[in-house]
This record gives sequence, C-alpha cells and structure tokens, in this order.
Amino acid sequence: MWKVGRTVRRPTGPWTPAVHELMQWLVDQGLGGVPHVGGIDDDDREIVSYIEGRGVPVDDEVVLDDVLVEAVTWLRQYHDLVESYRPDGPRTWRQTGDDPVELEPGQVICHNDPGAYNWIIQSGHFAAMIDWDLAGPGQPIDDLAFLCWTGIPLYRDIGAAETARRLDLVVDAYAEWGPMTLLEAVDRRMSTAADRIAAGIERADPGMLNLAEKGEPDRTRRRVEEFRARIPAIDAALG
Repeated sequence: MWKVGRTVRRPTGPWTPAVHELMQWLVDQGLGGVPHVGGIDDDDREIVSYIEGRGVPVDDEVVLDDVLVEAVTWLRQYHDLVESYRPDGPRTWRQTGDDPVELEPGQVICHNDPGAYNWIIQSGHFAAMIDWDLAGPGQPIDDLAFLCWTGIPLYRDIGAAETARRLDLVVDAYAEWGPMTLLEAVDRRMSTAADRIAAGIERADPGMLNLAEKGEPDRTRRRVEEFRARIPAIDAALG
C-alpha cells in the first residue's frame, strides 16, 4: 500500500472490478465511511481516497465502548443497504476463486474483513471502514462475527465478564441475533477465515503469502481453539 497525496494506491487483482463496482454503488447510495474509488493508475494499482484519522493497533488497544457500538451500527447500516445490491451477472471475488459467481439466496456482498484494524477513528469516533479487497458473497452474521473477533475482542482473553458485557453492546447495537448465536458464528467464521488463508497461500495470493509470514493460518486456528475453550465462562457471565 502506498499513500500518494490524498489517495491510497494498492495492488489489484481479478476481483478489483467487482470491488470497485460495489464501492461506487455504496457511495452513490450515500453510505458514509467508504473510500471513494479513483480508478487504476499507470502502475496497475487501484486508487482510493485517503481518509484522515488513525487506525486501531488491535494487539495493544481495546476500543472504547462508543467506538465499538458505532462500528457495529455502521455495519448494520451497510448490511441493510447492500441487501438491495444485485450485480447484473456473475462476478469474480477474491475469496471465491477464479471463476465468477452469483449471489445465492440469503447472501449479500459482505465486507469480509471488518476487523478493528480496518477501522478509521476520528476524534474518538468510528469514521470509516477501509480495505475492501476481500468483499464478496456471504451471510451478514459472518461479517458481524468477524468484527467481534478483534472489536470486542474475542481473539484474546479480556476476562469473561468484560467479554460478556461488550458482547451485549454488540448484540443490542446490531439488534438481530442473541449472544450465544453470535459466539457460535464467530467460531464458524474464524475457522473459515483460517481455511481461506490456507487456500490463498496455496494459490500464491500475495496478500495471503504476507499473512503466512505472520504465522497464518496456524495462528488463527490456535486462537479459535483458545476462544472455544472460553465460551462456557462467557456464557456463564452472560447470566
């Protein structure tokens, strides 16, 4: 990724046209918090607008309650809006392989990577969701589960009582599923995330190869096992 003036330049792939089509549609619909697409530069890099603010160093920070609620509220707004987004034919997405696919019944185009490390914070408030290159077909609950992984966070132990309290904030803000349903979705979604990373490494996806250097997918699989062991204590704390 390169910052050039008021833009960000990033590598492209077969999925880029579908992702840009989605992002432009969201902007046209008036959804805030989405970078604007500026096309492709002479070096075959995508051009998106740079959004002022700071990122979230997830290993060193637990975001404030208000920021967590704002991010979840934004995700709900995105899901409600994208329900009406139906591309006029198959599209190629990064995590569905090389062959174009169509949306199946009940699916929407999920962000697929709405972890807190992809949030932009301005003046102590959630302002934007960046890094849309993994967008593709999925279930809304899977997006919310992915957000919870680093947003609550669930990938590391912050204590059962605090986890339960922040899980309740998420459940109330999204207003769709109960806490145990969401915890089960987290287990399933992050296991899928590890499998997708492994598949990406196998097909030499540059982004997935970078994750391999950080110990993926074994790191996520280990964290999922540790999370799974904490679920009974979280359930008890939910009371």
